[in-house]
Amino acid sequence: MATFSSVTSHLIDLALQEDIGVGDVTSHYFVPEGLVSSAYIYAKADGYLAGIDIAAEVFRRVDAEIKLTAVEADGAAVKYGDHVLEIEGDSRSILTAERTALNFLQRLSGVATNTSQYVDLVKGTQAKILDTRKTTPGWRELEKMAVVAGGGTNHRMGLYDRAMVKDNHIVAQDKLEAMQQAINQLKQDHPKVEVELEADTLEQVEHFLRLEKVDYILLDNMKNADMKKAVHMRGGSGPRLEASGGVNLTTVADIAQTGVHFISVGALTHSAVALDLSLEFRP
Repeated sequence: MATFSSVTSHLIDLALQEDIGVGDVTSHYFVPEGLVSSAYIYAKADGYLAGIDIAAEVFRRVDAEIKLTAVEADGAAVKYGDHVLEIEGDSRSILTAERTALNFLQRLSGVATNTSQYVDLVKGTQAKILDTRKTTPGWRELEKMAVVAGGGTNHRMGLYDRAMVKDNHIVAQDKLEAMQQAINQLKQDHPKVEVELEADTLEQVEHFLRLEKVDYILLDNMKNADMKKAVHMRGGSGPRLEASGGVNLTTVADIAQTGVHFISVGALTHSAVALDLSLEFRP
């Protein structure tokens, strides 16, 4: 049985509370008490799974006596008709948990499926597909888990685990000394926190490559030709380069060919379409 963080545990409880309220009146009045059934969740579209453990936990929290068998695990590729979770227990309980369990599973599998498309398009290059902080409030931990299930890589979780100095933070270019002092102080106070600087121009890339203790340079909305030049400017060592801006399924392959190490894609989470999954009772 999987264990969950306090945030995820609370999210499951909140989702059940908002759906059930004072009780499932449909199941209470229209399904006989004590009736036991067997059901299954299956895929109605091709894709990749994420959230199997979350869905199973939803059923358990509604009724600890429900028996669950995961047919597939997170990260599994599924095709139409594939069973992913088997359920047996009190019929009322299964019906009460059904929608909440599917909401988690469909949303997270949609993120995994969306991510897998980007990952497939950059195969053969060194580029890794990154997620962003453009996540559903409260769902970040789960959506980033789903990105990994789809073959992607997690960027920073929040404002606390990586310093990302964007254009709204950056001081004038003639104050690189002040920026270096800030980096040094950060590394002294938080040795495990990485530093990433956002560059809008090749001139900024040149300046940032002179700084010490910089882990990443973000190439923001640069043309592919300029990103290739940035890769050449970096040489064989130095901060790793991340491409961002204007990334979609049409452009990602060409961006990967520039030689960048990472490509961040907000659409992995903010524009994912839920994977079509359904629950059916056996006769």
